[in-house]
Amino acid sequence: MRDDLLIGSLSARTGRSVHAIRWYEAQGLVPGVKRDAGGRRIYSELHVGWLQLMDRLRRTGMSIAEMREYTALVQQGKATLKQRQDLLRAHRERVQRTIEEWTQALSLLDGKIDFYGQWLSTGKRPPLDTLSTPAAKGTQR
Repeated sequence: MRDDLLIGSLSARTGRSVHAIRWYEAQGLVPGVKRDAGGRRIYSELHVGWLQLMDRLRRTGMSIAEMREYTALVQQGKATLKQRQDLLRAHRERVQRTIEEWTQALSLLDGKIDFYGQWLSTGKRPPLDTLSTPAAKGTQR
């Protein structure tokens, strides 16, 4: 087939190392890989998208066990559409909570950076109430 990819080409397309691709496959996270007559793995455009999805799920904190569950559901076909949607929806909610927590943490860091900037520019320690977040008040480092 024209769109067949060997592992090196898949690696180049996805930015994943050959080792990482083989690891994902060994974990059961890359379904539908065929082999040619010489035993080489043959990938397709679907695998490019699949690896990108797996990478995003992992970067957003989805566990390998959940990724395996999702992959198994996909392999079971249309009958699992609702289960897949529920799994991804629950993961999205966790990601959203993490984003909110990180946004608060980032705000605290920004306040501390500004606090030190004022101190450096004036040579005097600013009052603590100049920190931009309530959580930062009382932190005197």
